[in-house]
Amino acid sequence: MADPNDTRPDGAPHHIHIEKKDKGFNWLPWLLLALGLLALLFALSRCNRNDSAAVVPVAANTSDAVVAETPNAPKADALAGTAGLGTYLAGNEPAPRTFVFEKLNFDTAKSEVRAADAAEVDQVAGVLKQYGTAKIRIAGYADARGTDAANMALGKARADSIKAALVAKGIDGSRIETTTGGETDPVDTNSTAGGRFENRRTELVVTAR
Repeated sequence: MADPNDTRPDGAPHHIHIEKKDKGFNWLPWLLLALGLLALLFALSRCNRNDSAAVVPVAANTSDAVVAETPNAPKADALAGTAGLGTYLAGNEPAPRTFVFEKLNFDTAKSEVRAADAAEVDQVAGVLKQYGTAKIRIAGYADARGTDAANMALGKARADSIKAALVAKGIDGSRIETTTGGETDPVDTNSTAGGRFENRRTELVVTAR
């Protein structure tokens, strides 16, 4: 019905709504998606190329061998710990043979021999003086905290510390090798303080009688 106030004779409405024309399909999001997929495929192809590259074998560094991995070096069973070191050297069992220090452990991130464990070093030094032809290798270990590289260095420092203590007791340094096991071959859990303490240790292997 026409507005009675409309003065136009044809009664045409005051406002006419004109819809805007459709702008058409938006290709921009799809174009960006396609470019992203192409970039992903390119990156994957480069990764595959790198994976297929020849791997150059690295020669093993025998000076850093882990005592626990010394060939044919069983751990002392009946001869518990270093207390059995003298009994072993007095016998005729073949070398090598590995012994675990009974008391000698280290504080966190430290390589110094603790005063409480000095008696253990004295005991080993006394045995080595008695059997002057015996040669040993000492390996130091760390708990699982810290990086692999840091733990390897810390293990070596601990082994060197034991060697220095034995040399100070009169043992010829040429009879003692040192190496590191880092955080490998733990003897206890690394999830508790007590377990980590046990893993901060050293081991001794008799390499020659």
